[in-house]
Amino acid sequence: MTDLTPDRLRHDTLVLVPDVTLTPDGPLEAHAVVVRDGVFRDVGPVERIVRTCPSPAPVLLPGHVLMPGFVDAHHHLTQSFGGALAFGEPSEIFRRVWVPLERALDEESAYVAAKLAALESLRGGFTTVAESGTRATVDVDVVASAARDAGIRCVLGLVCNDASDGTGEDADPRAVLAAAERHLARYDGDRLIRPSLAVSVPEAATSHTLAAAARLAADAGTVVQVHVNEHLVAVERSLVRHGLRPLEYLHHVGALGPQLLAAHATLLTPAEVTLLADSGAAVSYNPVASAWKGNAVAPATAFAERGIRFGLGTDGTRGDGFRLADAAEFAQRLSYGLASGDSSCGAGWTWLERATAGGADAVGLGARTGRVTPGAAADFLLVDVGGPEMQPSWDLPWELVRRGNRDQLTAVFVAGRLRLWHGWPPDWDGPALVRRAAELAPRVVRDAQVTRAHPTSVAAQGRGSAPVPPPLPAPPAESTVTVQARPVRGGRR
Repeated sequence: MTDLTPDRLRHDTLVLVPDVTLTPDGPLEAHAVVVRDGVFRDVGPVERIVRTCPSPAPVLLPGHVLMPGFVDAHHHLTQSFGGALAFGEPSEIFRRVWVPLERALDEESAYVAAKLAALESLRGGFTTVAESGTRATVDVDVVASAARDAGIRCVLGLVCNDASDGTGEDADPRAVLAAAERHLARYDGDRLIRPSLAVSVPEAATSHTLAAAARLAADAGTVVQVHVNEHLVAVERSLVRHGLRPLEYLHHVGALGPQLLAAHATLLTPAEVTLLADSGAAVSYNPVASAWKGNAVAPATAFAERGIRFGLGTDGTRGDGFRLADAAEFAQRLSYGLASGDSSCGAGWTWLERATAGGADAVGLGARTGRVTPGAAADFLLVDVGGPEMQPSWDLPWELVRRGNRDQLTAVFVAGRLRLWHGWPPDWDGPALVRRAAELAPRVVRDAQVTRAHPTSVAAQGRGSAPVPPPLPAPPAESTVTVQARPVRGGRR
């Protein structure tokens, strides 16, 4: 057998024979897949596939698992220049970090930031991302172009805010909804871009616009993405303003339904869980975001029990599908499993399913991607399981969740096309993109005047060795420090 090379995987038609194929029926040995014109044309026993599709010659993939690509159900592609600016920060950092950062982007920097995020996602095994709407003052098609050029499938949100949430001005509802209609029509027939609508938080849109955006999304067969019940302060603001919690308010105005993709949904009452179940709405469960900056962990095992649709999202934290699935199970175990003696918390297959097919369903692409099955888009991963992490193998789904890592990705395919080979794109210059991002990011952060409530870890370490000053008599409610405008490499400078 000839050694596996990228050239062997570049044909319009491929017959792939891995050791294991991860299908909706579970992991199957001695199965092959036929990829043609960007779609899985057949999946079945090797003998039958080779007999019915004698050409081209099968590509043998010893030591590999062929599995669906991961779906990131909640991302912010144009926030990639922020990176570690959010580390150690309290909740609702969008006011001090993300909105200023995005608004400092011009067309080039927005494109580079989005493409950088897309590259990181592909390197982590994501073949689809749901972009929840940028605040950058550029045409959203810049983000679409970046995703398309990187080669990743993207559910592209257009922000439809028409009420001030403290970070902007009120807008004309008629203009907002007209733009929404144009956006939904703009990508008709696009192979990789699926348009969607977005409202940052319920308070950022009038009740009329919330309901109208929901209707437009439903009519278009897509989703409207809204951050819901993420932070305690947001829940309390909604109670003060409307007498209702955010999810209750969406229900009250007629925006709760199967078209809603509720990001986070961490602070839920039992009644709100019932609202989700009864409405058919979907949730993006973002466990890493809960650990890094949230107030709670969404009750995802309860979602599964109640039949609530949900996928897994990164919230732009880190683009690693294996670590996301691990975090999803780990957060449930710590938050709910320990108290109830639940040592399984859904088992490995639950989190793999929600990271792939469940995520595709949540973002409105369940009929298109997320499964290795005939007729689905050929969005898949070739995972090397021949190393010590996965051998000997006893329970592949659990092993992929708890021991899998992106270093095991030999190849990433989107729409049947090889997009990544051992971590880098074979047909465009990934390292050059990274270098350009490193050049642009300091200027963007400086212009954004981003502030942090805490110093960087390097500065905090220095403070720890200095004499402790006496306490101040009346400290401000929030002490902010302007972030440095130059990245620090190697931990010190």
